[in-house]
Amino acid sequence: MPSILNPYLNFRTQAREAMDFYQSVFGGEVQRSTFADFQMAQDPADADLIMHSQLTSPAGFTLMAADVPEHMELKQGSAISISLSGSDEAELSGWWDKLMEGGTVIEPLSKAPWGDSFGMGIDRFGVQWLVNIAGSPSA
Repeated sequence: MPSILNPYLNFRTQAREAMDFYQSVFGGEVQRSTFADFQMAQDPADADLIMHSQLTSPAGFTLMAADVPEHMELKQGSAISISLSGSDEAELSGWWDKLMEGGTVIEPLSKAPWGDSFGMGIDRFGVQWLVNIAGSPSA
């Protein structure tokens, strides 16, 4: 099996909701395990939290997420962005529109100086997304 690199998102209590949202955006199947499934809940309040979840989309994307229990530190911020790039304008624009529902658009998806279409925003779960749609090559 070749090595792969994919995003792994951490939430306090929203991993289930976030992964359902990303499934509605990208399609595919979500697999999930709770802390109770593996008898790993240190506090009964953690039992139904997501210990691990994975979305595999028809486009070949893999996105993972988990809840971080209260007794563990959770640092959130904008140090990481998830980038979607390609040339299928309809597909990428559709994902952009869905991701930004209830989110905050930082840069609207529009023609950029380098010739592509580019947008940047933060979804309703605080995850920053970049979308770049390849423009037509210059003659």
